[in-house]
Amino acid sequence: MKVDLHVHTRYSPDSLTDLEAVVRWARRAGLDALAITDHDTIEGAKALKTLSPFPIILGEEIRTSQGEVCGLFLRQTIAPGQTAEATMRQIHEQEGIVYVPHPLDRLRRSALRREILLRLLDHIDVVEVLNARVLLPLDNERADALAQAHNLLRGAGSDAHHGFEIGRAHMEMPPFHDAPGFLQSLAQGDIRGGRSFPLVRLGSVYARMVKASRQSP
Repeated sequence: MKVDLHVHTRYSPDSLTDLEAVVRWARRAGLDALAITDHDTIEGAKALKTLSPFPIILGEEIRTSQGEVCGLFLRQTIAPGQTAEATMRQIHEQEGIVYVPHPLDRLRRSALRREILLRLLDHIDVVEVLNARVLLPLDNERADALAQAHNLLRGAGSDAHHGFEIGRAHMEMPPFHDAPGFLQSLAQGDIRGGRSFPLVRLGSVYARMVKASRQSP
C-alpha cells in the first residue's frame, strides 16, 4: 500500500483543500490510504472517512505547549495546549498511535526539540523522518538518525495543505486494518518521495488570510 501519513484539509486553519479534492489528488498520486491530520480536530478526517473510496486513518496534529504531536487512529479530538507528555498519554488512552511530525525542524517553531524527544522516547511510537515541507534536508536526516539510534519506527508524510502536495512523501507498506496491524506493517515499510517546492508554504499563509477575511465583520 502507498500511504501518506500527514495530510491536511480545509478543516485546518491554513488549508483550503476540500474533501473531494483530497480524494481526487490522492487517487492521482496512486495512494491507497491517507492519514488526515488536521490541526486540533479529527472532524475533517471523520467527514472524509464517510465519502472516501479508500481507507482513512483518523488523525489530528495537536498543538502542545512544547510543540506539535500527531495522534493516529483516534476516536475523539484531543484538546490543544497541554504538555507533550499529557497529549501522548491521551493518544494512548484512545489506543491510538503517537506520531511525531517534523521533529528537529529548525525553521519551524512548532517542532518538538531534541531534549523533549529524548525525555519522551517511551511515549513515542513513530517518528516522521521524511516531511515534504521541511526546508532543510539535514533536518529530515537528523530526525532519521534519532529514530534509528533509539529503534523507533520511521514514517513519511507530505504535510500537504494543498491537493497537489498529497503523496509527495509517503510510505510503501503491507496492508493493515487497525492500529496494531499498522505498526507491524510500518516496520516492514519503505520511505518514498521527497521534499515539496518551498513556496508551497506561502499557500498556507494565503489560506489563513482568506479564512481570517471571511470571519471579519
